[in-house]
Amino acid sequence: MSSSFNVHKADGYEQLMGRWSRRLAPPFIAFSAVEDGERVLDVGCGTGSLTFSLLETVNVGAIEAIDFSQIFVDEVIRHNNDPRITVRQADACALPFEAKSFDRALALLVLHFVPEAAKAISEMRRVVRPGGVVAAAVWDHLGGMAGMRMMIDTVAALGEGGRQLRARYCFQPMMQPGEMKQAFIDGGLLDVEETQLLVRMDYENFEDYWKPIAAGEGPLGAFMGKLGSAERAQADAAVRDAYEAGRPDGPRSFANIAWACRGRAP
Repeated sequence: MSSSFNVHKADGYEQLMGRWSRRLAPPFIAFSAVEDGERVLDVGCGTGSLTFSLLETVNVGAIEAIDFSQIFVDEVIRHNNDPRITVRQADACALPFEAKSFDRALALLVLHFVPEAAKAISEMRRVVRPGGVVAAAVWDHLGGMAGMRMMIDTVAALGEGGRQLRARYCFQPMMQPGEMKQAFIDGGLLDVEETQLLVRMDYENFEDYWKPIAAGEGPLGAFMGKLGSAERAQADAAVRDAYEAGRPDGPRSFANIAWACRGRAP
């Protein structure tokens, strides 16, 4: 399996998305209905937003955390001091666990970056015991991420490369209403439910918003990294203008919606 997510440094990802993943983790855990004592699999753990939130929210028995990126695995290991957590590099489409070995398999902000998302759902179902839960959440890039769409729509107005980025970004897998729910049903899960989770992304100023993207983190950063110096300067100025929106630079807050889905293993 490959991943379409672009990461250079763990701290860059943390500023780009990890801090917002931590805000999304508690409502996602509540929706997933994790219970005390359970053995939980965190698929695509990133810098540990869900992994560590589980410890703060529920008295879980054990957490196995995996990620395709060794950068993320090393970061979670560096911050972990709880013996209930085990972390390893692994493929979401070929999970290195026996069948029926977890009470819940969770994937927070992962499936839209997995080219074979249906296979990952199938693997999550395989490793969950009968009656256990598979749950996932992804951002609604098309209609639910005002701050990111601000940048996307701005660069799309500047040229064809930006328009192509928007077409890819807004229609990644699992993001359309009902799409992930249908994938769960097609994957053999029962009692499938879908909902929306809302958090806000609060920035201190434009630098706080733009720094990880300018440094090349994530799909938006990857796009910026491919621009020539003149195009990049134009994009920098245009996105800053969109962020400031005619007012002095300073704090801005954007609403962000994630689709969340859960189903029960037969």
